Amino acid sequence: MNLHEYQGKEILNSFGVEIQRGIVATTPKEAVEAAKKLTETTGTGWHVIKAQVHAGGRGKGGGVKLAKNLQEVETIAGNIIGMDLVTPQTSAEGKRVHQVLVTEDVYYPGDSEPEEYYMSVLLNRSTGRNMIMYSTEGGMDIETVAEETPHLIFTEEVDPAVGLLGFQARRVAFNLGLSGKAFKEMTKFVTALYKAYNESDSSLFEINPVLKTSDDRIIAVDAKVSIDDNALFRHKDYMEMRDKREENPVEVEAQEKGLNYVDLDGNVGCMVNGAGLAMATMDLIKQAGGEPANFLDVGGTANAERVEAAFKLILKDPNVKAILVNIFGGIVRCDRVAQGIIDAYKNMGTINVPIIVRLQGTNADVAKKMIDDSGLDVQSAIEFQEAADKVKAVLA
Repeated sequence: MNLHEYQGKEILNSFGVEIQRGIVATTPKEAVEAAKKLTETTGTGWHVIKAQVHAGGRGKGGGVKLAKNLQEVETIAGNIIGMDLVTPQTSAEGKRVHQVLVTEDVYYPGDSEPEEYYMSVLLNRSTGRNMIMYSTEGGMDIETVAEETPHLIFTEEVDPAVGLLGFQARRVAFNLGLSGKAFKEMTKFVTALYKAYNESDSSLFEINPVLKTSDDRIIAVDAKVSIDDNALFRHKDYMEMRDKREENPVEVEAQEKGLNYVDLDGNVGCMVNGAGLAMATMDLIKQAGGEPANFLDVGGTANAERVEAAFKLILKDPNVKAILVNIFGGIVRCDRVAQGIIDAYKNMGTINVPIIVRLQGTNADVAKKMIDDSGLDVQSAIEFQEAADKVKAVLA
């Protein structure tokens, strides 16, 4: 589950990570009131207005602006709220902005120049260990840094048996070229950041930039946070942070119906039971010359209601040219699945794309006969290759 910047900062702050303070606003008037409150509490004279959407690169799309007075706060907030923000991480249509974060200005003058760093905590899947990735090149796309100057990216792997050790946090600060107060502050920052990542059951914490202010404070100016969905039962308060407006509406609907669905860009809809079979089915579609339009696991209860809901989800995608149903009858009998498909087809009326149904397992022969005798425009298959051939034929 992805979070907005302000939500990620709330989590960071709860674990002792110093953050750029801000207040969320949904209207220009609220933005002005937020700016006034920040001025009273922080003394900041300028404010940064940030669009709150689940996408990076907001500044490049015009979603992050500096306001030097209250009139500019109102004008900028009015321009950002309601806009369709297009960034390198959104579609061409962009994402609608419903709220902004009004923050304090932390780039104030002082004894030294502010410096920006990149830092993230994530799982290194090749080693099975959490990893802190960091760089002196903050504020830039880390992909660009990795491609053009890979020697400027450092990593620190954490042994899960002992956690982050003090010398590792100090090594991060040393590699960033810090000394004195800034060195101590960065050591505390890294320690608190890793604790926040670990204890919140997150899959990603990305702070870009981490800022060393002109008076050597270390603060999180941004926060991109993704919580592991499988651990949300331990964090009821985090579940309340979910913003369904930022998610694919079809995936949200599927989740509400108890279906595992991921939207893809292809032309063949998939309805499968079991994640492993679903992945194999997607490979099958690719080998047949098509592209999977979705990942959809209906689970072990493929009754008429679930099948009908799955069909409706798949058909919401206008790019779907065919549907492949691939069910293994282990827990559920194939003839029951076949009856579910027949009932769902009749309930929905005309379906204007070809449907190929492969049922294998308990009572597969009975299920094939039911499909063949149903009089519906549905093609049955028994073997994987047979299903692949039929997909290829309908796409030709």
